[in-house]
Formats: sequence, structure tokens, C-alpha cells
Amino acid sequence: MAFSPDPSLLTRLAGKTAIVTGGANGIGLEAVRKYHASGANVVIADLSSAQPAAETAIQSLGNDAPRAMFVPVDITNWDDVAALFTSTISKFGRVDIVIANAGVMESHKFFEFQTNEAGRLIDDGSSRVIDVNLKGAMNSAFHKPFYTFTANSDHNEALRHAVFYMKSNPPDEDGWRGSVVLVSSTSGYFGGTEVVSYVSSKHGVIGLLRSSRGAAHRLRIRVNGVAPFITPTFITQGYSELWRAEGLPTNTSADVATGILHMSLDVEMQGKCCLVAGGTYRELERPLADTSSAWIGDEMSNIFLKAGEFFRRLGGYPLPQRRC
Repeated sequence: MAFSPDPSLLTRLAGKTAIVTGGANGIGLEAVRKYHASGANVVIADLSSAQPAAETAIQSLGNDAPRAMFVPVDITNWDDVAALFTSTISKFGRVDIVIANAGVMESHKFFEFQTNEAGRLIDDGSSRVIDVNLKGAMNSAFHKPFYTFTANSDHNEALRHAVFYMKSNPPDEDGWRGSVVLVSSTSGYFGGTEVVSYVSSKHGVIGLLRSSRGAAHRLRIRVNGVAPFITPTFITQGYSELWRAEGLPTNTSADVATGILHMSLDVEMQGKCCLVAGGTYRELERPLADTSSAWIGDEMSNIFLKAGEFFRRLGGYPLPQRRC
């Protein structure tokens, strides 16, 4: 369903504290500026190499710069993410909003094989995209085999920390304790570009949204997503000008940031994802759910509904015992 972001929601930001990962540049920086301009405290969480850009951004805020700070963080590192939240709470008292925005794309094609002198395939670092975009923010030090997952071994680090601290916040006037926005991509729903690691990671972010929204809701924390279409950033620099020359629509970073703010503030949005395409906004999760029978058939759709009710009655999916 298409909608227009509501600027009146911005009045809710006064005195709130927002963390934006990947906040020193691009979409993240636009979100930082918009949160700050509406009265929120903002935390720019980014790599230490981004500190000059972050400090320049904070200085541009003028007399209100004390309401902003930079925290160097590698979002694939659990201790770094933990320090991000404790530093934020130490300075501002609480965390109200978390935007999991940091992301990267591979720099060579997945099936462009690199080999050693013996002609054997070598690790070319392709999995780093998964590490940053999904596992990275995930608690994913998978030192044991895949079948040893437990309830605590497969969650977005930013999301886990956000929910951990937000669940202790006093509820606001609408009864919510906090808000998390996961930044995915149209690549989280479609996969035709053959950018294997990036598409896989962004599909994973949508899976993270769907699998976490129910538990977060019970804790009175809203979890939503944003799925931007083509937006001129570092990731798209290889073809942005050619894209424009074709007359194809693009977002601006401000368009996407506007969608992020709306999803973080609209209390009617819970477990939803906003497509931002050419400056238009459309919620994706409800239409997909409403049309499930059209793509899996009425019989299977009803079976899935009954399966969902089954697991809700059980209080969730019973996890298997850990295998050594």
C-alpha cells in the first residue's frame, strides 16, 4: 500500500536518542541530520576510518553539536557493538531508536574464482558482505557446526542489543518502549542482479525482520524495515550516471532517510517494510501476506495459517537440544 510520510510525526523526536550505524555518510548521514534537526540526540556509529567525516558532520550541527556524538564501531565485533550501546546510555541516558543501516557490497563477482599457485580455490573474502550486512550485524561467531544453533546464536547484534536495552525503557504515551529499523534493499525481495553476496545478505535482513517482529512486539518494541531502490551512494557509483542517462528513477539519500524516520516513528508500523523507489513509499509485507493464496494456493495458504497458530499456541518454535 502506497503512503506519504507524515512530517507531523517528527514532533515525537524531541529528547529521544537515536543510534544510526553506518551514519557517517550517505543514507545514514541524512538520517542523522533529520533526527537531529527534529530534536533527537544522535549517535553516529561507524568505522574508525570514518571519524573525520563524522566529526565534520557533527561540527556542521553548530550550537546543537552536544546532542550528537561519534562512536567508532565494527558492527561485526560483539564487543564493539556492546560498547556502542553502553557509551550511548552513559551520555544520553537511554536508547529509543536504532537504525541498522551499515552495509557493503562485494567488489568482484561471486563466480570470478581466485586460485593459488596450485590451482586450488582460495577464500577471496566474498563472505565479508554477509558478515557486515547480516551476520554483522549478527551474533554469528559460528565456531561450532551449523546444527548447534541455540536461541542466542543467530540474531542481529544491533537488534539484540537494542531490544536488550529498550525492554527496560518506560513505555511512551502509545505504550511502546523503542523502535528498530533494519535497512534492507529491493535486493531483499528480488534477486535478478546476480550480486550474490549482497542479494543473499539483504534477503537475510528481511528474514530477520519477519522472524523477530513477533517477539519484539511482545516486549513493546517495534521492528520495521526499509527497502530502498537505486540510490546514488558509494555502492552504486559504478553505474549511477548511466542509470540517469536512461531516464530511470532514483532515490535521493534524503528520500530514503525520510522513509527511515517514518518507519521509526509511526506506531501503526510494526513488522512492516517500506519500499522507497523514485521518491515513492509503499509498504510490502501486508500485500505479500494478503496475496499468499495467489502464489501458493488456497489449500497451502490455509495449512500455513494453521501451522502459524500451532506454533503460537506452543509459545514459539521448540528449539532442539544442542548437539556436541
